[in-house]
Amino acid sequence: MPFGGDYVKKKKYKPTRFKAKDSVYNEQLADFAVNFIECLCHTKGTWAGKPFLLLDWQEQIIRDLFGIVKPNGYRQFNTAYIEIPKKNGKSELAAAVALLLCCGDGEQRAEIYGCAADRGQATIVFDVAADMVRMCPALNKRCKILASQKRIIYTPTNSFYQVLSAEAYSKHGFNIHGVVFDELHTQPNRKLFDVMTKGSGDARMQPLYFLITTAGTDTNSICYETHQKAVDILEGRKIDPTFYPVIYGAGQEEDWTDPKVWKKANPSLGETIGMDKVKAACDSARQNPGEENSFRQLRLNQWVKQAVRWMPMEKWDACAFPVNPEDLEGRVCYGGLDLSSTSDLTAFVLVFPPEDDEEPYYILPYFWLPEETLPVRVNRDHVPYDVWERQGFIQTTEGNVVHYGYIEKYIERLGEKYNIREIAFDRWGAVQMVQNLEGMGFTVVPMGQGFASMSPPTKELMKLTLEKKLAHGGHPVLRWNMDNIYIRTDPAGNIKADKAKSTEKIDGAVATIMALDRAIRCGNDTSESVYDSRGLLIF
Repeated sequence: MPFGGDYVKKKKYKPTRFKAKDSVYNEQLADFAVNFIECLCHTKGTWAGKPFLLLDWQEQIIRDLFGIVKPNGYRQFNTAYIEIPKKNGKSELAAAVALLLCCGDGEQRAEIYGCAADRGQATIVFDVAADMVRMCPALNKRCKILASQKRIIYTPTNSFYQVLSAEAYSKHGFNIHGVVFDELHTQPNRKLFDVMTKGSGDARMQPLYFLITTAGTDTNSICYETHQKAVDILEGRKIDPTFYPVIYGAGQEEDWTDPKVWKKANPSLGETIGMDKVKAACDSARQNPGEENSFRQLRLNQWVKQAVRWMPMEKWDACAFPVNPEDLEGRVCYGGLDLSSTSDLTAFVLVFPPEDDEEPYYILPYFWLPEETLPVRVNRDHVPYDVWERQGFIQTTEGNVVHYGYIEKYIERLGEKYNIREIAFDRWGAVQMVQNLEGMGFTVVPMGQGFASMSPPTKELMKLTLEKKLAHGGHPVLRWNMDNIYIRTDPAGNIKADKAKSTEKIDGAVATIMALDRAIRCGNDTSESVYDSRGLLIF
């Protein structure tokens, strides 16, 4: 159907498979909702002023939400989670739903709120709704638009649509009939979300929380928690008859450069967004690996580790050469130790410098977690720690905190197998273990985590990866850490991994960088470092 053009008969509507057994599809209610929206007009670009004729995927959502009712006649679904890439018409649909709830739902003194990470973001949907009112004569004479207050009042029922400020989570007493949450993935915490959705609509018979967003980067956010619930419902692991899940996006293993994948992820492709625009964005991401994650997130709706990926994972995976620990026994190596906190992931990595020009740097990583917290972490973080533990890629220590004594003994046993010349460590929080390791005869070297210390080995890590001069055996935990790295850059071009900005764990990556630093500086004979003979990398 041409978007906003001549009317073309749409495909036959079929109610969602999540319709409860005792619910019914009320075609009259669904038709009313669709007709209300299609009396509105588009407000932007090429389609401005043209009727808002719903696309198939949009009409499916509207008919499901407003047409499927329980035996008592009220709507089955109270929460709708719509996750879809940018430029597919999210703002227009959200604005139309807000007006339908405010002006077309027959609710007296309905309170409809527009929420986002900040007032400016929430205003985007409000401005679209206000223009829709101005372009619709029937609504324009029945509504008051208070632009300065970001408020639309529907006078026949004294209902209103109001944009909330960022401090709204501190204000209670809402009597909500509807909430439109725009770009849920940008919420800095769950405070506003909880205030607006937990019990705020109890006095209403059929409140609707309309959550619409693009995929994000923070898997510890309220958006990812809601995303995961939607995925669980879609895949049959959970049942919630009040929750309506819609996710358009590409699978993690699908080819992100394939136009078929673009079409699957973007239901409005060719209508609200041109194929040429997506192709241009893809071509740019191909030429600049730093743009790949942004393309995947915004154009294909994939949850990524961070908006800009530092490590090109296909290059890292190309270094998954076999590493046999037995073959490395007795060889010179250097350790990197990242303790993190006592309840978190702890990493120790050995790096073996090459003995000739043909050899790579071999990497042997070791990871530990507290045994008692493992199940909680799996459920909370959605990371397969339990699988990695069964496969031997992570070890657990007794109790609910990491047992440093166990790790010290383990490193001592490694010292009996390998010639560990030095162990580099973060000076923060490792005093007691350092003293114990020194007591075992190890040479322990403090290493700052600032740009001056971390930039040279971090750049070397990238260089060796691109040249395929690393061998890491495809260790999945280390791979996960590498994929999580967020890099900070100072004005001089120095770089370092930033734990605070990296949305997942990077302990193994940091330990690898520290061990690599010592291996490059000292090598096998400690006579000369690469830094001395070649100088620092600048790129």
